[in-house]
Amino acid sequence: MSLSGRIALVTGASRGIGQAIALALAEDGADVAVHYNRDRAGAEDTARRIEKLGQRAFVGSASLEDGSSLQKLIDDTLESLGPIDILINNAGVASRGLPVSKTEPEELERVMKVHALAPHALCRLVLPGMRKAERGDIIMISSAATAHHGANGAPYNMAKSAMESLAFTLSKEERHHGIRVNVVAPGLVETEMGLRLMKAVAGVESLREVDSSMPYGRVIQPDDIADAVRHLISSRSSYVNGQRLYVDGGGA
Repeated sequence: MSLSGRIALVTGASRGIGQAIALALAEDGADVAVHYNRDRAGAEDTARRIEKLGQRAFVGSASLEDGSSLQKLIDDTLESLGPIDILINNAGVASRGLPVSKTEPEELERVMKVHALAPHALCRLVLPGMRKAERGDIIMISSAATAHHGANGAPYNMAKSAMESLAFTLSKEERHHGIRVNVVAPGLVETEMGLRLMKAVAGVESLREVDSSMPYGRVIQPDDIADAVRHLISSRSSYVNGQRLYVDGGGA
């Protein structure tokens, strides 16, 4: 499952799922560009841990709502590490949990920009270089929300569905260039965002309170998602393209 010689960009890699993915890819031999928006200290910690694994790391900031910022992120990664042949679109934001009747247009626009428009822009920017590589991989970190479309989550549900549509479309457009595009869709993961969500909807103070109600008796861990990603981009998944892998223990 070696990724030796490959270069990955992981968005939102300063903590949580993104950090776990970045470290997993480094463990498998990839050099990693660590993207962050606000948490520079967390991104630098991720980079130090990558370097301890013997791989090169680059830390780059960008707002996912700013196209010029994304262009600079790609340009700086190319200059620091080289052409990107693995793109992990992981960074995200939660919606406020309101019904459609009370959701402001600004919230919908922001969530769509982060989860759908930014991944579209990043894919467009990396594709020219990725097409020249022996193999390219793009992974969209979506959500099990796309299986349920629960009430009071229209911005998030819509944005993740759009992200998945992008992946399925791109998988057909780019396969003749040797590029695989797949989706990993987690259930509730033990991250800061996951805890905020459960506080809002269930009033819990710790995710340990819901372990017993989860499949296999525990909340999903970031490493569970990272392991799914590392499998999909490995040589063991050379013929897997245009697929959505739910990592949710089989659902509720």
